[in-house]
Amino acid sequence: MSDRDETPENRLRKELPDEVPVTSSEGGAAREPADNTSNGRRRLVEGLWPPRVTRAQLIVALLLFGLGFGLAVQVASNSDSGNALRGARQEDLVRILDELDDRSQRLEDEKQGLEKQQQELENSSDQAEEARRQTVEKEGQLGILAGTVAAQGPGITMTIEDTKGTVEADMLLDAIQELRAAGAEAIQVNGVRVVAGTFLTESGGGVSVDGNKIDAPYRFKVIGNPQDLEPALNIPGGVVQTLEKEQATVVVERSDKIVVDALREAKRPDYARSSAP
Repeated sequence: MSDRDETPENRLRKELPDEVPVTSSEGGAAREPADNTSNGRRRLVEGLWPPRVTRAQLIVALLLFGLGFGLAVQVASNSDSGNALRGARQEDLVRILDELDDRSQRLEDEKQGLEKQQQELENSSDQAEEARRQTVEKEGQLGILAGTVAAQGPGITMTIEDTKGTVEADMLLDAIQELRAAGAEAIQVNGVRVVAGTFLTESGGGVSVDGNKIDAPYRFKVIGNPQDLEPALNIPGGVVQTLEKEQATVVVERSDKIVVDALREAKRPDYARSSAP
């Protein structure tokens, strides 16, 4: 073919290089990214399954689950209650309010009842303490009257000198009776306690008090109001004048403190018994 037969198209084809076929090595390089992606996915799956859970993680998960469940239940309950009230009729709402008022009233009544019981218990305790105090005080008073305990207080002393031996038992008994009538609370004569059942008798030229022989001078120790006791002995025709007529000497002295310390043994009555239930 001559130069004239060469067209521009033919010249251009000669200048372009032939197509280079794709070799197998280049094809392997093209498939390599796909293989790497597949291996990465397989390793990720192997790392996630089966899951490796520790005991601490399990406990935390259970706690979180319980907390979430409780919150969900509470929210649902509140929602249901709120929805129920919003959807209730006016009559139902009035009834619910009445029930709440009744419950509040019952609780208030119960509170007042408990407070009343508490007050009664406190009063009962106070009453028991007061009863014990009164019992001790009454025991002391009865002991003084019975002569089983010592006593002290304001009063008088009366000393009778009988140099002639003319004082008899009935004269001393009259003195005791006059003192009792004037309010004497405790009497002692020459170391012998005078009680309700005291008796005086003549004994060998002297006087015997409840079987105990006493000699002159006769000394009375009396507890009571001095302003009542002394005048009762000095009234006209009374104890002092009677004894002085028998040539006895009588001296009466007031005192702010008289001690009656002679005691009597408590004796149980042979026949008398308390009539209290």
